[in-house]
Amino acid sequence: MSTSTQQVVLIAVLKAKAGKESALKDALSALVPPTRTEPGNIEYVLFEKRDEPGTFYMRECFKDQAALNAHVAAPHYQQFAAASSELLAEPPQLVFLDQVSD
Repeated sequence: MSTSTQQVVLIAVLKAKAGKESALKDALSALVPPTRTEPGNIEYVLFEKRDEPGTFYMRECFKDQAALNAHVAAPHYQQFAAASSELLAEPPQLVFLDQVSD
C-alpha cells in the first residue's frame, strides 16, 4: 500500500516514432540534469534497450508523491510533454514499483 510519504519508484518506458530515435534520446537526455537538481529527486537515470534502439527506460525515484507531482509540473518536464507527441510512437508506459529487498 502506498502512502504520500513513501518513496515513489518507477520505470517509464518510452518508444520513439520511426526516424525520431535520436531526437527522443536528446529530449530525454535533456531532462536528466534539471530533474536531478529537484529537491525531491533521488534517482533519474536514462537507458536505451540494447536490442531495440529507440526504446528508452527512465529509472526514477522520488522522495514521495509530492516530489513526483512537482517533477511533472516543472517547466523542463512540461516542455518535454508538449513536444512528446511528435517523438513518441505511443503513450509512455509507467511501471510503479515497490522495493522488496534491501
